[in-house]
Amino acid sequence: MKVTFKINGKTHTVDIEPGEFLLETLRKLGYKSVKHGCDTASCGACSVQLDGNPVLSCRTFTASVDGHEVKTVEAFSNNDGLSDIQEALLKEGAVQCGFCIPGLVVTADALLRENPNPTEEDVKEYLNGNLCRCTGYESQTRAIVKLAKDRRSGGE
Repeated sequence: MKVTFKINGKTHTVDIEPGEFLLETLRKLGYKSVKHGCDTASCGACSVQLDGNPVLSCRTFTASVDGHEVKTVEAFSNNDGLSDIQEALLKEGAVQCGFCIPGLVVTADALLRENPNPTEEDVKEYLNGNLCRCTGYESQTRAIVKLAKDRRSGGE
């Protein structure tokens, strides 16, 4: 079966197997930032955006993305380097081993578009499906709340 969809703005037409998950397809296409973590849809390491909404690529059939747009963490970096979300996480010490960060970035982006003024509780609830074994979540939550405030004030 062939499907055509955009990944980070680039159109791809690919042959897929019946029942193939988006995670498998993305990794075959070279998008290694999409992590294969738990096999149980509970860690968030495989999170990507599908038409702007965070989804678990390990449980999204590739056939269902035909005609849609997928964004991986690479879409959030700019020509000058890291996105403001990535920078905020680094500044707050929220990046340790880095395994969870790609999924966290795409999820945090969706959160900040939906709610540009999140509370700590809002962030914790929204990121509930993104497992991080290193940080304890406080630095990640702090980074996202601070970034939201910085964006609203127009600076850093």
